[in-house]
Amino acid sequence: MIELNYECVGKVMNVLAKNKDAFFNYAIEKQIEAGIVLTGQEVKSAKGGNVSLKGAHVTIHGNEAYLTNAHISPYKYAGELPNYDPTRSRKLLLKKSEISGLIGKSKQQGMAVVPLELYTKQGLIKVKLGIGRGKKRYDKREAIKKREQEREIKRAIRGKK
Repeated sequence: MIELNYECVGKVMNVLAKNKDAFFNYAIEKQIEAGIVLTGQEVKSAKGGNVSLKGAHVTIHGNEAYLTNAHISPYKYAGELPNYDPTRSRKLLLKKSEISGLIGKSKQQGMAVVPLELYTKQGLIKVKLGIGRGKKRYDKREAIKKREQEREIKRAIRGKK
């Protein structure tokens, strides 16, 4: 007999895109969830997995936050789309207090706001933003060494079994 947990139905998060470079290039201190303004064909394309957050960042103009340089490919079944720019700036939906916090953090030396992942939540597309400090070159080398050591340990464990 199959049991369904009705509490989690409709709350399933489906990750559409991840920004792996963000965790390598920045030490993420805080994460914020934001909505994003998309056109209809961009929503269909994003849900199809045609999104790249590589090189994307958050810019603030006035009292509004924008996701810049995120690439959402045109939906292939939408037909001809005149003047469509896949890397256009897209408005982020945040509260005023969250935007003022982002402004304060981004003005600090070495701090940046970057998108970490794009996902669906209850049918809506959300962006997880990370506020982080840029890593130095030696920090990145330490991360690579640590990752290589973990791989060697896993290989050794697999070899013994």
